Amino acid sequence: MSVVPADVLPGGVLAAEETTADEAELAPRARLWPSLVAVYRAQLSRARVARLPLLFVATFQSIGIMILMRGVVDGGGEAQAVVAGSAVLVVAFVALNLLAQYFGQLRGSGGLDHYATLPVPPAAVVLGAAGAYASFTVPGTVVTAVFGCLLFGLPLTHLWVLVAVIPLAGAALAGLGAALGLLAPRPELATLLGQLGMSAALLLGVLPADRMPEVVRLARDLLPSTYGVEAFARTFGERPDWAFVLGDLAVCGAVGVVSLAVATWAYRRAAVR
Repeated sequence: MSVVPADVLPGGVLAAEETTADEAELAPRARLWPSLVAVYRAQLSRARVARLPLLFVATFQSIGIMILMRGVVDGGGEAQAVVAGSAVLVVAFVALNLLAQYFGQLRGSGGLDHYATLPVPPAAVVLGAAGAYASFTVPGTVVTAVFGCLLFGLPLTHLWVLVAVIPLAGAALAGLGAALGLLAPRPELATLLGQLGMSAALLLGVLPADRMPEVVRLARDLLPSTYGVEAFARTFGERPDWAFVLGDLAVCGAVGVVSLAVATWAYRRAAVR
């Protein structure tokens, strides 16, 4: 058997190894948008199977609150606040509460290690999961809003504003829920924080603001969903002030960007531990 030096072979082993190394170094990184779409579809499919019964619970809960409030609220601005707050409460239940539990369990069970091995940017994981959970709230929010308008005799003319309210409020609440779940040291604490956040959205979002003490109103202004509730409630008037509606939506969107950025940072922090 003859032995031929590897350096005299143009396509030898050394050249193949160098080529492989160069290709590994120059391999393109996964882009954000395709990764985001893939994670979104996977999370939406998972949420549809696992969270569908809970969506009925969230919708039934908001409808039940409106029925109870019907006995103490006749109409006017208070009815508008109740209907808008109950509709956004469905978003809070799913996007904040359930997402906090999901990421808390994912971190506690070591599921973040699976995502860390995938060639996807951290932002794609957070945004994909947040978008899926926020999208999952659309049917319940619409049903709650229509039922509330019929119950309190409010106009259905401007319900189309939910097209902006749901994604903006959902992004803000989903980012907050993901951050709570990723920063909580234990899954039980993540569940507790998610429940507290949903309770805050219930008490501060559904009850009319003019009946709250000044200190509670300040706390209400710090809740991300408040601006989505205010934007939706303003559209029930005879002549909505669209400048204020757009302003509330802009604030809600800005809070959503900040909360999702914090959730992405929390994901990076939790994934490397």
